[in-house]
Amino acid sequence: MKLLSVILLLIVNLYANESISSFDQSKKLLRDIYKDHQVTFYANCKYNYKDKNNMIDKSSCGYVPRNAYTKSGKKNERANRIEWEHIIPAENFGRQFACWREGDEQCVDSKGKAYKGRKCCSKVNQQFKYMEADLHNLVPAIGELNADRSNFRFAIIEGEEGRYGNNIDFEVDFKARRAEPKEDIRGNIARTYFYFEEQYKMRISKQERQLFKTWDKLDPVDGWEIERNKRIEKIQGNKNQFIK
Repeated sequence: MKLLSVILLLIVNLYANESISSFDQSKKLLRDIYKDHQVTFYANCKYNYKDKNNMIDKSSCGYVPRNAYTKSGKKNERANRIEWEHIIPAENFGRQFACWREGDEQCVDSKGKAYKGRKCCSKVNQQFKYMEADLHNLVPAIGELNADRSNFRFAIIEGEEGRYGNNIDFEVDFKARRAEPKEDIRGNIARTYFYFEEQYKMRISKQERQLFKTWDKLDPVDGWEIERNKRIEKIQGNKNQFIK
């Protein structure tokens, strides 16, 4: 029985990220992976990293920022830049670790104050670092949409408010803490969740699994998803086996 457990662990590790443990490193690698496919995940906007002041081509997708300015009156810079979004929020897989929930003796700042959560796990837990940096879970997103999605779960939201312009099919219900993505990426999202469930033993609720099974069927794998999977496997050393 003990031998079987060891074998199963080796199989899991074979298909999980064990080569990249820095989120900052992942962001650099992703720029190269997406170099000839610079299109945002949620809004399908073109972007260009070379234009630091205006990365996002809003005219390419009809994106209209929900907020031109922050609450403090400053220009909303996140509406003009690309951020690497975790399809599965760090909190979803981070809360399974004690460092997220309780902290760690190493997680104390210069003033002697203890801290926990993502900052602590990124410092002390190697498995969390691998999960946080896993390229399969990272996509380019407009900063404002990344901020609004936050750590909300995906769901179907009734009604279309058009918060980001009439052409952007991305909805957020701030009260219910839910986000609804456009139809042609729902399968991508589902297959990412299945990958994390399989390789990292992350729990998915029965309701979510049913939703993702439906999304997986209605939005089959496309050419870019296959190519992206190949590029990530070449760099990270493993593939998402649910992309077939």
